[in-house]
Amino acid sequence: MAFINDHYLKLKAGYLFPEIGRRVNKFCEENPNAAVIKLGIGDVTEPLPTAIREAMHAAIDEMGEAGSFRGYGPEQGYGFLREAIAKNDFQSRGVDISADEIFVSDGSKCDTGNILDIFGANNKVAVTDPVYPVYVDTNVMTGRTGAADENGRYAGLTYLPVTAENNFVAPLPESPVDLIYLCYPNNPTGTVATKETLKQWVDYARANGSIILFDAAYEAFITDPEIPHSIYEIEGAKDVAIEFRSFSKNAGFTGTRCAFTVVPKQLKGTTASGEPAEIHPLWNRRHCTKFNGVSYIIQKGAEAVYSEQGQEQIQSLIAFYLENARLLREGLESVGISVYGGVNAPYVWLKTPGESTSWEFFDELLQKAHLVGTPGSGFGASGEGYFRLSAFNTRNNINEAVTRFQNVVS
Repeated sequence: MAFINDHYLKLKAGYLFPEIGRRVNKFCEENPNAAVIKLGIGDVTEPLPTAIREAMHAAIDEMGEAGSFRGYGPEQGYGFLREAIAKNDFQSRGVDISADEIFVSDGSKCDTGNILDIFGANNKVAVTDPVYPVYVDTNVMTGRTGAADENGRYAGLTYLPVTAENNFVAPLPESPVDLIYLCYPNNPTGTVATKETLKQWVDYARANGSIILFDAAYEAFITDPEIPHSIYEIEGAKDVAIEFRSFSKNAGFTGTRCAFTVVPKQLKGTTASGEPAEIHPLWNRRHCTKFNGVSYIIQKGAEAVYSEQGQEQIQSLIAFYLENARLLREGLESVGISVYGGVNAPYVWLKTPGESTSWEFFDELLQKAHLVGTPGSGFGASGEGYFRLSAFNTRNNINEAVTRFQNVVS
């Protein structure tokens, strides 16, 4: 008899984005002539920058010659990419991260879930609410929670509400927790964390023996010089934090897949017997055992992100999506909608008009304006009454979406 992992049965009916897809597909089947604009999933729309494409083409040519062909590469990532990441993303900001503390992967979504493999099931876990669903669902899958209540909150998790009432600043847990998920710039709210806020979390983690799982997938969209791009800009963070980064949104790698995770060598956890244990070799072992590495071709493309031409082209991409966010934000504000985010992040977070729930507003937008966004309640109970719009789209679609949105709510 083959037994299943019963923890999967505790998951809610469907992962948020497939449920959105199901509703949209049903609507499109019933309304084949509707020109639906999708501002839900944060998928990029602009082509890969030229510098990246040229680097990938060159890598393909190398693979066609016996003298430069490559088979299996290092699971942790090729040295040329790890060194470029360490130099440009961290050392240039005065952060002492070395190349061998960087692990290249095929996505930060994967890494934020896979990281749980190396932590014990008895850890107390804290998440902000609303939250990127992967953080919660992967903890459910691995057995760290009980069942969900009527609001979708799982027993065993510590939820930290972030709403307009507390300026989207998560309160410190009232009782000690072991693993803390933080995401800044935040998905879904589009808000950012100041150095003071991050210092409070680092100090908390140091005082309680906690580890922060810091998702910085959208750091490239930060334009305010006072906002930190990495948690390692905070003194002491290397003792208590793992950071996740991605090339998906800044360089358009959603379809080519490349990301990385930083695990400082000085970071330690605790064994069941109470002894300190280094985290770096544990993640290295997990990575080497369960992951075959990102292809050479893709890694050469990622390396080109850090070239002079690559940086110019990447900054142009980021500026394009941030302008989209500005258009969304200001267009909604002009008709009296309360809007948050969309300044140092590609997401706009808004209060649903009137008394509409977030799913009711989703259906209303889809039916009346043929627009797709993301219901806030899909990110957690504290997301009820909010709605997320993504700035990842063409300029024409953004302008049209603003007009349609204004017609619905005005």
